[in-house]
Amino acid sequence: MKNYGSSALSEFLGDNITYRNLVPVDPSIPGLPDIWEEAGLSTNRIPRKTTAEYAGVVALILKYIARQTNPGSAIKRVIFIGDTHLNDGMAFQNICRAGDWDGMAFIAAESIEPVQFEVEEKHPGKIVVANRWSALDQFKDTCAQLNFPIDGQAAVLIDLDKTALGARGRNDKVIDRVRIDAATQTIRELLGDDFDPQVFSTAYQCLNQPEFHTFTADNQDYLVYICMILGGGLTSLEALVEDVADGRMATFHQFLRYSEENKKNLPFKLGRVHDDFFSLVNKGDPTPFKKFRQEEFKQTVSRMGHMPAGIPVEELLQVEITITQEVRQAALEWREQGALLFGLSDKPDEASIPTLDLTSRGYAAIHRVKTDIVGE
Repeated sequence: MKNYGSSALSEFLGDNITYRNLVPVDPSIPGLPDIWEEAGLSTNRIPRKTTAEYAGVVALILKYIARQTNPGSAIKRVIFIGDTHLNDGMAFQNICRAGDWDGMAFIAAESIEPVQFEVEEKHPGKIVVANRWSALDQFKDTCAQLNFPIDGQAAVLIDLDKTALGARGRNDKVIDRVRIDAATQTIRELLGDDFDPQVFSTAYQCLNQPEFHTFTADNQDYLVYICMILGGGLTSLEALVEDVADGRMATFHQFLRYSEENKKNLPFKLGRVHDDFFSLVNKGDPTPFKKFRQEEFKQTVSRMGHMPAGIPVEELLQVEITITQEVRQAALEWREQGALLFGLSDKPDEASIPTLDLTSRGYAAIHRVKTDIVGE
């Protein structure tokens, strides 16, 4: 493994990026609030990444960019680079369907197991699953062998989290620690002297498991809010787990109603946070815990490009969020060949783009923060 210097995602993506809100960072590109009706959606609520509605919006955004940057040539092919077979694979296929495009996806997660490189026939497209990020070179060869050119008629979609940044299996644990540290710091500030790190850690680790995803809706804002309420003493983790198992507390919205009905028993500061959270959830905001997400943004930036030069790469990967050289190199090559590059992130905008207050203090959006580049 080698350090290739430093850069930012904007080196190869510019502002051709959309975070969870499906509003491209480049203000000249229309986003969900502008095109939801054209995309065939019944409302402008933000869809999840694995849905056909999400794919429809992304496909429409890509067509807008193509018309702006290369008006004489429509998109015919899609390349998707990601790190999760289920979620990224589903998003890839949905986008191919939405745009009526052929596609090739590369899904990787670094492993010490023997090298694997498998091509799966899907309808539509093909998905290559590998356990080395360096297999992107083999993926490029495969595309050439299959007569699948990555040129001016191709759109390359690059997942940001745990793909372009913090490659899964190589550097993703730093991203996980950032989220936990942000949640811990947020609850610590809210509870003050009443904060018990052991209570918080036990609750977070317990409820962050797949068996509770139906209850938490696999939403980190919901999960951290639950831990806050537990820390405030409204109920206990043991009682909540029992209620979830018995079906008495089957969904997060039931828990939220319980908190609303009993909020008089919350400490004053928590009650105010609950009121804001409750209001945003009722408005359909998928990222209602703003304080937590803003803390996540600051914690993320603090772990990018902060280590001294010369630190061993193995140590660097344990403490800093790095750019994946294999993804960066492929992206630069494909851009040179005329492909349209676009970055996708399911990370909330609030955890990715600074508020006006933070901007005035010198903070930049995640994709513009320089950090070390690491790869084979």
